[in-house]
Amino acid sequence: MEMNKVMKGALLLTVAGVISKLLSAGYRIPLQNLTGDIGFYMYQQVYPILGIALVLALYGFPTAISKLTAEEETISYKNFILPLLLVLVGICWSIAVVLYVFADSLAMWIGDDQLAPAYRMASAAFLFIPFTALLRGVFQGKDIMKPTAYSQLGEQLVRVAIIITIAVFVAMNDWDSYVIGTFAGVAAIAGSLVAISILLIYFRRLTVTPNGEKPIHWKYYLKSLLLVGIAASLNHMLLLLLQFADAFTMVPGLLEYGYHLPEAMEAKGVFDRGQPLIQIGAVLGSAFGLAIIPSLSKDKQTEAESSLPNQASRSVCLSIYLAVGATLGLMLIFPEANRLLYQDNQGDTSLTILMLALFLSAVAITTSAILQGLGYIKRTAVFIGAAFLLKWIANGLLVPLFGITGSALATNVALLFLLVASFLTVKKQIGIQFKNKLNLKALSLASICMSGFLVVVNVLIATEAFTRLELFFYISVVSVVGGLIYISILHRYQVFTEDNER
Repeated sequence: MEMNKVMKGALLLTVAGVISKLLSAGYRIPLQNLTGDIGFYMYQQVYPILGIALVLALYGFPTAISKLTAEEETISYKNFILPLLLVLVGICWSIAVVLYVFADSLAMWIGDDQLAPAYRMASAAFLFIPFTALLRGVFQGKDIMKPTAYSQLGEQLVRVAIIITIAVFVAMNDWDSYVIGTFAGVAAIAGSLVAISILLIYFRRLTVTPNGEKPIHWKYYLKSLLLVGIAASLNHMLLLLLQFADAFTMVPGLLEYGYHLPEAMEAKGVFDRGQPLIQIGAVLGSAFGLAIIPSLSKDKQTEAESSLPNQASRSVCLSIYLAVGATLGLMLIFPEANRLLYQDNQGDTSLTILMLALFLSAVAITTSAILQGLGYIKRTAVFIGAAFLLKWIANGLLVPLFGITGSALATNVALLFLLVASFLTVKKQIGIQFKNKLNLKALSLASICMSGFLVVVNVLIATEAFTRLELFFYISVVSVVGGLIYISILHRYQVFTEDNER
């Protein structure tokens, strides 16, 4: 009964996480439609910082605190809650102060000093992390997942509602687009307050003693929060870190490419059109593979290590099957999707190249999560950090030469490095084998048939004069039919079954 409760809680948390990520990606499409590429640029210059704060509050610090909570027989205010809160306040408020003080320097480094007020507002989001992270971590350490799930959904819904509302006002009243960046921070603060309110409602029902008998392990708490907390965040931060590198390097690179500042800002906004699509694709492409990963930790803990290669290979194969289909389909219909979602065909070639990141990120996220599940958290953090640095360096080299296409190439290079590094490490550590697991015949046939269908339809049907409504129906139909062709062929070869060796 207890295990069933834990599994239900974990499933609820997973579903809430997927919905939250889809919301986070999806609202940026109407945001761009309302404010244009310039407004989208303003938001995307601030979003990576806010996204990092959100990940720390949702995944990083709660993961560390849940482990500390599980080690405690009784939870006390004096010896556990208060010390952890003070350590978190020290870490997060220090980040907030640094970000606030150096907002002007940060904006000048990025190449747009008018973003300074947005960065100052964004710094306030870090002030609330200690409270949300501590409460979520305690609940998760007690295997109570509802508060985290509900607070996550509530926080995201409030953020999205405020941002879209402000975007509507910007569009209707011709406000300065920089308002979008500032109100992104306001939305994050409001979302945090809603999350804290939901968490406190549940916290009142939790049994916590006033005083504890154990000494306060300050150094242990600090080490756990910094090492485990931040390392556990990195896999969730992967796409955010790449966007963070873009925020710092793209506009200066585009100025070297030959653009004037307004042109560089708009080009950055065009490039950022690809981010929601990659995020949605990566979430869906890795979701089923990630669902298997908790069993890896369980098998390792129970010494059932003979099943580890099989479980790991199934996770990676599922991600490959789904990510290949999504990537090919999106690349082949991208011009139509670009017009449907963003109203014109700016950046078609560059963004089509960027869509390769959907496949690379989905599989890289899965393999990195396998490493984390097996306990190689520090090694995974090193790989992700190296991918971030590679993206930063590649942007500096390629954007001045090729514009936004250079950034698309840099993203793919960084993700390919992470995928290869994490995959080779998994293969070395647990002997993962794909010879009898990944059905290349089925994957190739499904890819060719789906791609052939989409190419033929694109040749036969001229969509240039389609309205957005007509494009919506066209893309919906060809996507569903193409997806059914792809999935049906894979199903015919039984690639989704437990035993599909060939």
